[in-house]
Amino acid sequence: MAVAVEKLITSDILKPARYLGNERLAVHKPWETATIRWVLTYPEVYEVGSSNLGHIILYNILNAQPRQLCDRAYLPGPDLSAKLRQTNTPLFAVESKRWLREFDILGFSLSYELGATNILEMLDLAGIPLTWQERTQGNYPLIFAGGQTATSNPEPYADFFDFVALGDGEELLPEIGLVLEEGKQAGFNRKQLLLDLAQIPGVYVPQFYQMVEDGSVHPLVSDVPKRILRRVAIPIPAYSIGLVPYVETVHDRLTIEIRRGCTRGCRFCQPGMLTRPARDVAPEKVVEAIEAGMRATGYNEFSLLSLSCSDYLSLPAVGMEIKNRLKNENITLSLPSQRVDRFDENIANILGGTRQGGLTFAPEAGTQRMRDIVNKGLTNEELLRGVKTAWEKGWDKIKLYFMIGLPGETDADVVGIAETVSWLQRECQTKGRRPLNFNLTISNFTPKPHTPFQWHSVSTSEFERKQKLLRQEFRRIKGVKLNFTDIRISAMEDFIGRGDRSLGKVVRRAWELGAGMDSWYESVDKAFAAWGSAIAEAGLDWKYRQVEKGKWNLFHKENTGREEHTDTESYIPASPHLSVSLSPDTALDTSLPWDHIDTGIDKNWLKQDLQRALEAAIVPDCSFDGCSHCGVCGVDFGHNIVIEPPTVPKFAGEFVPNTNKVQRLRVWFGKQGDMALVSHLDLLRLFDRVMRRAGLPVAFTGGFHPTPRISVANALALGATSRGEIVDFELTQPVDMETFRGHLVRELPTDIPIYNVVELDLKAPAASQAIVAAEYLITVSAIGAATPAQWQNWIEQIQAKDEFRWEQITKSGKSQLVNLRDRLFELELVTTNDTQADSTAILRYVGSCRPDGVLLRPEQILFMLEIVAGLEFNLSHIQRNRLVLGI
Repeated sequence: MAVAVEKLITSDILKPARYLGNERLAVHKPWETATIRWVLTYPEVYEVGSSNLGHIILYNILNAQPRQLCDRAYLPGPDLSAKLRQTNTPLFAVESKRWLREFDILGFSLSYELGATNILEMLDLAGIPLTWQERTQGNYPLIFAGGQTATSNPEPYADFFDFVALGDGEELLPEIGLVLEEGKQAGFNRKQLLLDLAQIPGVYVPQFYQMVEDGSVHPLVSDVPKRILRRVAIPIPAYSIGLVPYVETVHDRLTIEIRRGCTRGCRFCQPGMLTRPARDVAPEKVVEAIEAGMRATGYNEFSLLSLSCSDYLSLPAVGMEIKNRLKNENITLSLPSQRVDRFDENIANILGGTRQGGLTFAPEAGTQRMRDIVNKGLTNEELLRGVKTAWEKGWDKIKLYFMIGLPGETDADVVGIAETVSWLQRECQTKGRRPLNFNLTISNFTPKPHTPFQWHSVSTSEFERKQKLLRQEFRRIKGVKLNFTDIRISAMEDFIGRGDRSLGKVVRRAWELGAGMDSWYESVDKAFAAWGSAIAEAGLDWKYRQVEKGKWNLFHKENTGREEHTDTESYIPASPHLSVSLSPDTALDTSLPWDHIDTGIDKNWLKQDLQRALEAAIVPDCSFDGCSHCGVCGVDFGHNIVIEPPTVPKFAGEFVPNTNKVQRLRVWFGKQGDMALVSHLDLLRLFDRVMRRAGLPVAFTGGFHPTPRISVANALALGATSRGEIVDFELTQPVDMETFRGHLVRELPTDIPIYNVVELDLKAPAASQAIVAAEYLITVSAIGAATPAQWQNWIEQIQAKDEFRWEQITKSGKSQLVNLRDRLFELELVTTNDTQADSTAILRYVGSCRPDGVLLRPEQILFMLEIVAGLEFNLSHIQRNRLVLGI
């Protein structure tokens, strides 16, 4: 029988705050007021999903719709998954704590070829059948997918989803919600609802289409479109503000999108092809969103997001404007990977703050010839200028992304990566300055649908040989850290990503065999074994071997052979001379499994661009030069929007930490309810953000990394509640105590109540140094019956003894014996409660709690009880009543 969700979210699972749904700016709409109830389900752990910008934007947009409610769910950690299965409890949404199958519609983000196994895991945990065929009977939510992989080629996953949302969701999802609302009120069945949804541009319903012998997909019914349009929307930065988690996430900062789409035309890049046209966000909207977002969230860092941030011409002006406006708040700006040819002093001046972040460039290839083949549009001179500018501006370590296995690549091009890195180091050195170090990621090229290189194949043996060649070359180069992506997983990504509908059984079987979290390093071996077995069981190992050998080109017609099945080698010649031509009757005209997805890119243009690649011809960026005639611009997808940049404001100066302390306030507070499951480090980060949101004048420490002068007296065990915590604040301006208290109460969650605020002398010791003892109430259960008199007798025996020896491991790893009795000052029985199974008592004790680590923990009271009683005891709850401070 299922167990209440709240009973499963306890301190014994890893990071229980992942599942509380009580984040800052989370939306809690009343269940009964909504007609359509959504769950956005991100198939990754919370730290990844909750910081995904698309997840946040769509969550905010759906909750802004009348009569619509949107909750969230994430892939639970292995410990909680095990608890759910053991207790037969279905997977739940984090805010309402309702089971996922109670909702009307679940949306999954599918942004990675092997990520579908995580989706199947979540569906199974939710008690929802995995395929649309199995869901035709019964009252189950509609299941759909969106995201880059779902948009590019949904066919390998077609069995699992009732529909797929193609492209941008900002306008598409509200339209879906309206159709569902009308259908629900009309009493439509599942099939009728899906037929209505199939009329919305951007909605693909796989069950109304069939795959024919050549792998192409065609409608089964007359009233669905032959080709399904990818949706395009204009970014709205205001919707990016939301969800401030209590746990630290992978992108623990405010993220604002400044430009959607990229028209650089890199021939390997699927996002660049799938997000056209380019759309700039108005600079004033970006500035407004950042300023409002930093005030609302309390973050101390923000990031500007785009596929190519430096192609946003207003970047220097926007960055400097925000840096000036937030000058006194110790704010840091970070950017994702950016164009090295556009990196200049203007961009360098707006990055970082007192905490200089990392810097990432992506040259992709080590030689000019290869960069021309992939249309990177980057010269050696531009590469050097960008790297040298960064080095001169203080960056001693830079991350570079390269790729191997690109069409037409020779060993000279591979070695060129090492030669380029060595050349950059030589050009960036001077006496008295640390040498320039590089962190390199060498990824394996995998062909992606809807790109000019979608017909290419690379053998795993070639990848292995080229990785070995690079390792040998870099042995002679100091100051370089090499990271290679796993060859086996790259082959799997290729096999699934360019597959057809027949691969659904492989995906399902891989999940059954344990595949999941495949992009995580520690899961690679298990994932590869599961995928390999699934492919073999499906009788498709012969096809996978074509991928491994670089011979499986999707433009060749399949046959039913096994070992005798052969294809020609990849069409790209191995020599550096690429001036070959593709005849009109080439196999490039053969249907592909994703041809029915209309991304706006003309397939003939992809073929032409492939020919240009063979000739190492560059196609200019159509945002800034002439039209490349790719087919996107028009009524359906719009046109490039490039905004002229405003003047870069004059720099108002760097942040100077205000270390002047004029007031110290001590606050007594509690940790109750859900907040008891928030860790001590997360609590420290919360107080920092609360002070920022409240605009209170906190003082900073000095040095290279100034931090706010906020000191929480003593860490409380995870899961323990408290009515007696203490935190000290040092301020640069005097603030009335009631005003201060009011600001804290307004910004803190209700489960952190404020009990008292007092002003201290500036020279008074910090609470963390003045603690001498702590008072606890602990709930203890005896295994077996016990009378109140017995409990009292045990306590008296403890009080009568002079010593209880406890073995303790020091920080240096040495073992020592300590006397716990010396650390116990008071112990009394508060109340008892007997049942047939056991006897429970609430005990109050006061024990040592000194800053030098001499303390008495609640579990050590159980140790003493077990010695005097000769019984086993369990500790079911801890509450700290107060911290006792010395004079």
